[in-house]
Amino acid sequence: MKHSFAVVLAAATLLAPSVLAQTTLPTAITVSGEATVSVAPDQAQIEGGVTSDAKTAREASDANNAAMGKVLLALKGAGIDEKDYQTSRLSLQPQYAPNRSGPSPVVGYHASNRVTVRIRDVTKVANTIDLLVGAGANDIGGINFMVSQASKLLDDAREKAIADARRKAEIYAKAAGVTLGEPLSISEEGSGAPMFRSGKMVAGGMAAAAPVAQGEETLSVTVSVSWAIRAKE
Repeated sequence: MKHSFAVVLAAATLLAPSVLAQTTLPTAITVSGEATVSVAPDQAQIEGGVTSDAKTAREASDANNAAMGKVLLALKGAGIDEKDYQTSRLSLQPQYAPNRSGPSPVVGYHASNRVTVRIRDVTKVANTIDLLVGAGANDIGGINFMVSQASKLLDDAREKAIADARRKAEIYAKAAGVTLGEPLSISEEGSGAPMFRSGKMVAGGMAAAAPVAQGEETLSVTVSVSWAIRAKE
């Protein structure tokens, strides 16, 4: 009798963990919440510059410096604050003769200088492009439209994203027959201030009034929230 009792007790001990595993409920529900905010951009950045070709490096550099000097004077004369434009690229490269077998000789030099201009009023984007072209800029780069108050707008979207996460969690909790508790963890999946980027434009042959469409920005926030759950009483 003692031996048979011990066998029964051991069997019960081995079965207990698996039975408990089947009856243990999950302790949390994890869902993602999303929210977006659309807004018209209120600032922009333009890249404009000059390129020069000459037989010698000095000639190309001198010609380019003189041309860029006129562009900078035009920006200053238009009342654009000096803190809102800065040199973004400066280069001087040799040019080689094409279609030659073996080492190609240097036949000239190509100099370029580009400045980035920050425009704090998007209604002046077209006028600024015209100003650059009129001052001699022959290389107009991409236009970046931005939202200056993106942080505040994203804060509003974060509240909506949390509300969206709670709504989803309550649906899952109801379907599972449990009650939603307090949030256990909240994490945000990458956010920021998106930019609308236009393609590159070349100044040559550009009309006097450059048409510019600023469009609309969509700022988005995604959060992951884990909610505690408990069995319904």
